[in-house]
Amino acid sequence: MQRNPLDDIDWDALRRYRKLILIVPLLIIVALGALSSYYIVQPEEEAVVKRFGRVVALKQPGLHFKLPFGIDTAQMVPTARVLKQEFGFRTQGIDGRTSYRKDQAHRDESLMLTGDLKVIDVEWVVQYRVSDPDKFLHRVRSPEQTLRDVSESVMRRIVGNSLGSDVLTEKRVQVANSSRIELQKAMDYFDLGIQISTIELQDVTPPGPVKPAFNEVNQAEQERERFINEAEKRRNQVVPRAEGEARQVIAEAQGYAAKRINDAKGEAERFTAIYQAYRDAPDVTRQRMYLEMIDDVLPQAGKIFIMDENQTAPLPLLNLGDARMSLPANR
Repeated sequence: MQRNPLDDIDWDALRRYRKLILIVPLLIIVALGALSSYYIVQPEEEAVVKRFGRVVALKQPGLHFKLPFGIDTAQMVPTARVLKQEFGFRTQGIDGRTSYRKDQAHRDESLMLTGDLKVIDVEWVVQYRVSDPDKFLHRVRSPEQTLRDVSESVMRRIVGNSLGSDVLTEKRVQVANSSRIELQKAMDYFDLGIQISTIELQDVTPPGPVKPAFNEVNQAEQERERFINEAEKRRNQVVPRAEGEARQVIAEAQGYAAKRINDAKGEAERFTAIYQAYRDAPDVTRQRMYLEMIDDVLPQAGKIFIMDENQTAPLPLLNLGDARMSLPANR
């Protein structure tokens, strides 16, 4: 006859431990509920609390409580931290040190065609913050990948509308600023809750196979700029000097013209005064004018000799230059 296994159970022992068997699962349930009823938000984060998938609250850093057993879930979003995405390269930490890595996949996103049909390798970094964690989590399926795709599209469009030499040299800052503005407009249009902080162009270089030719072109452009700067320097030296000399000549001419005008006015006034005096006393004025003319002319005439028919030796007249004046004995 086959034996029943239930006959071997000690039903009396089970009755003694029946309460314990019921209490242990209850304690486990209570412990699990207690462990799932609170959460801690770190200082750089915000918590998005969802109840059965619906957002019910946004919590700031600190200790918070929620409904247990998965009724409420808290998803942490780093809102106070500056995040970044790298394009054309990757940095990774190894043994506490940061290393630079660039492979073919990274080159595919960094090689771009410029407006003058040149190919350049553009590496850049997008730094951003999450301004609205609810929108960041729920507007699109993958916000970070959307940010990467839009950023690459914006950068390619701006570089494609620029000259390669400008992107390589003086317009790098302008390209970065334009990219940041357009990327922020795209983020606002998609309502992703992302605030773009900066876009920095890390390294803008020509591709490896054509780098020697680019270097020669850049060297030629630098030489051209040097010659232009030297010509401008020479121009800045010569032109002001010529302008100063021209102003000096003009000032001298104006001074000479003023002097001649004043002299002419003085002579005209003098002639008028003499004429008026002549009209008042013609004999006296005529005699005075004659004497003044003799006084001006005779000192410049030198020695004057008057020949007398009755004398053989010349007669000196007004020999003012000699220390002693000899007078003839007979006239």
